[in-house]
Amino acid sequence: MADNTARPGTEGAFDAFHPPQRELVDDCVHCGFCLPSCPTYDLWGQEMDSPRGRIHLMEAGLDGEPLSESMVDHFDNCLGCMACVTACPSGVQYGTLITETRAQVERRHRRGFWERALRGAIFSLFPYPRRLRAMRGPLALYQRFGLAGLLRRTGLLAKLPEHLQTMESLAPPIERAPKLPERVRAHGQRRAVVGMITGCVQSAFFPGVNAATARVLAAEGCDVVIPAMQGCCGALSEHSGRESEAVRFARGLLDRLESAEVDYIVINSAGCGSTLKEYPRLLADDPDHAERAERFSARVRDISELLGELGTVAERHPLPAKVAYHDACHLSHGQGIRTQPRELLRAVPGLELREINRGELCCGSAGVYNLLQPRAAAELGDRKADNVLATDADMLVTANPGCSMQIRTALERREKELAMAHTVEVLDASIRGLGVEALLRR
Repeated sequence: MADNTARPGTEGAFDAFHPPQRELVDDCVHCGFCLPSCPTYDLWGQEMDSPRGRIHLMEAGLDGEPLSESMVDHFDNCLGCMACVTACPSGVQYGTLITETRAQVERRHRRGFWERALRGAIFSLFPYPRRLRAMRGPLALYQRFGLAGLLRRTGLLAKLPEHLQTMESLAPPIERAPKLPERVRAHGQRRAVVGMITGCVQSAFFPGVNAATARVLAAEGCDVVIPAMQGCCGALSEHSGRESEAVRFARGLLDRLESAEVDYIVINSAGCGSTLKEYPRLLADDPDHAERAERFSARVRDISELLGELGTVAERHPLPAKVAYHDACHLSHGQGIRTQPRELLRAVPGLELREINRGELCCGSAGVYNLLQPRAAAELGDRKADNVLATDADMLVTANPGCSMQIRTALERREKELAMAHTVEVLDASIRGLGVEALLRR
């Protein structure tokens, strides 16, 4: 749990332990180039719900302004999508600033009872793969027997708290979970040894993505090492300001994977990948892990990033389909990975890639943002769904489980269905010659 007590040296909104850095705040010249890229400014048009507005509040806090409810609301409203980082001509490190600020908020601001209870429930479940996997059986039965429809028809679902309604609507279809071995051998000549992180939500609710990742890597000449009993990487906690919890998770995963003799660490979830590359900052104060975090982070690659570096050798078979590609924020803005997934998809014979209008705007998932801020998230999801449908694509492809759940839910609100897949699932189907029907049935 986050430490909510103030630390010695308290002044203004922030304490002395890693407040938002003054030199990073001063980098912002308030030019306004970030405004069109910011989802919350796009929704509400409020200056304090823009990146430069939040930076102004950080500056006020550093200057001695106390941490007020209003300031906390504006910080909480931020999705942390980092689209402003991509748009900023001055190179302002807004991602670092909002991360440091959120850690301060979690330590120094006491939330109301129900908000604490909601956050406690979320963070006692989602960062724990075993607990998520335990939900698979009940969810499968819930879906198989159509209980969601029954609850809607009787009006019981509408009587649940808004956050619970959102959680129920986001649950993805439960698919069969293939068992992964601890090592998958490369096909043909071995080109690299890769350690694979299986993730929390990914392993519990999208296990087919992990299986496809292992198959594609093996087909591309990689030995794939999949350590058992992996824990959370800390991404959800770190993005929500629960710094001590994120550090604990990061230490555990680092200790578990560091001993694996691999050339690369591969991840197929955008939010997790962004945090894994931030381990040097997250563990900078830990004398036992700081240098190890640097070495570990240097080996981390998103699956599309790694395939782009290695080059592809496996034969691709045709997949005649129109595909809309959605940029997950922590892949495109957080890691700067935009061209690699598109190049991989365009290399599939018969596949037509279609761009989504205003694709740089977040879908509203943003880790657990859609659970904590369901109304704003739903509006952003609806906008994204409309833009996806306007492409007239046969399938939506993205690289983050949260995005998949968010956009699927928004489409269902419109009573629309669209096949959805991870980038690596498309590559897997093409390499194995499964045909496009295997993807369009999803």
